[in-house]
Amino acid sequence: MAIAHGGAVAGTSKTKDRRTRKRTASAAPPAAEHVHDLDLLRRMLLIRRFEERCVELYSSAVIRGFVHLYIGEEAVAVGVHQALTDGDAVVSTYREHGHALARGIPPEAVMAEMYGKTTGCSHGRGGSMHLFDAERRFYGGNAIVGGGLPLAVGLALADRMRGDPHVTCCFFGDGAFAEGEFHETANLAALWALPVLFVCENNRYAMGTALAREHAQTDLAMRAASYGMAAWAVDGMDVRAVEKAARGAVESIRAGHGPHFLEARTYRFRAHSMYDPDRYRPKAEVEEWKRRDPVAVLERALRESGTVDSASLDALEHEVATTVDDAVRAAEQAPEEPVERLLLHVTGDREEAPS
Repeated sequence: MAIAHGGAVAGTSKTKDRRTRKRTASAAPPAAEHVHDLDLLRRMLLIRRFEERCVELYSSAVIRGFVHLYIGEEAVAVGVHQALTDGDAVVSTYREHGHALARGIPPEAVMAEMYGKTTGCSHGRGGSMHLFDAERRFYGGNAIVGGGLPLAVGLALADRMRGDPHVTCCFFGDGAFAEGEFHETANLAALWALPVLFVCENNRYAMGTALAREHAQTDLAMRAASYGMAAWAVDGMDVRAVEKAARGAVESIRAGHGPHFLEARTYRFRAHSMYDPDRYRPKAEVEEWKRRDPVAVLERALRESGTVDSASLDALEHEVATTVDDAVRAAEQAPEEPVERLLLHVTGDREEAPS
């Protein structure tokens, strides 16, 4: 009896030791996971600091035209792009700085475009709303609400006809969901089982109109599912949740299961545009959403896990600040478009400026 009791005690002790070792191992993620999480934070910080600098430049009249900020929504662009390859296509909206940077367009090229300089990704002809990079298969930047949706279906159809195993990812807002273009393209994409990932960035306001004031049914994922495509909602303020959802969707699309729809429930911290006085949202609502800031949420999680400390975060901030400073400096030094070349690129067959 004593031996049995002693054996039981010894066995319990070993079991506790094993459980302790297991908990310790699970509390310390693999180094690769550390690196990946830090990269997610770096990418979101770049978008945030880049746009904060754009606010300063616009306020001092260095940047002109319209500017629509992505601040608060960084987790969507960064999370979704983790699931995409270089061969995939991306179609964006007029709120596309974050998408462009997440896609890998150099900050210097994006900032130069904001300045209207020839070294911009659209040669200075597009500005904030028309970022474009064919080499990286980033097809806008589109100032028309919902205007990118038909383009996305066309790109996916072209890939299908060429036999290319690519996915087309189309970002759009909840306002575009109310446009006829969405319903037409969703129907065709589902009917033809096209490889399209529809990413609806539901930030609760179509310009100044609250979601509940324009949609009788505010569960957009459920409505998208009515077209026969897989559709679900995801927390758009959690970059890791967005990445997981996007990877699952893209994997299924590549397996031939047709288009998928992600409703990323997110929130823009700034007004619709730099011109917008933002009088339609309660200040308390904005502050409530800011407590779910995707950058701060990931940073806090990494601190709690022991992945980062204050010194490493300061170093990361310095790295990002230097990148943004270099982009501004390059844009300031870039040349303006000569007047005699203004007709260049206006039509597809014109390679030389007219004599």
